[in-house]
Amino acid sequence: MATRKPTPTTWKPGQSGNPRGRKPGTGEVAQIRASIAQRMPELLKTLMGRALEGDVGAARLLLERTVAPLRAVDPAQVIHLPGNTLTERGQAVLGAVSAGELSPGQGAALIGAIGSLARVAEMDELAARVAALESKHGKT
Repeated sequence: MATRKPTPTTWKPGQSGNPRGRKPGTGEVAQIRASIAQRMPELLKTLMGRALEGDVGAARLLLERTVAPLRAVDPAQVIHLPGNTLTERGQAVLGAVSAGELSPGQGAALIGAIGSLARVAEMDELAARVAALESKHGKT
């Protein structure tokens, strides 16, 4: 496909095709928003009154727009992780979840943390091995 050669009437990338067009904020949507903004205190007062009178939709709208959603929070749990290896500790976490001592979410977070710790320990071990090989072969 051949590229077109720009002509005086062809727009360049990033150049407006109508530089003297409508000014920002003068469109229909912008005018509606400006009208709503002018009457916002009145609208909020009416909406609040309806919510207080029992209008569930009005109450929901106010709450959804002003209050952050609540998130479930697991209470902190003290847990003893027996064993010397990460595998044994992971098994202890799974046992605590199955016994109801930990929530599944807490168990998943702990298993994830144990997995991250395993990767860190692996990196430490590899670094120690590389250092030992370098010192053995005279590279420092």
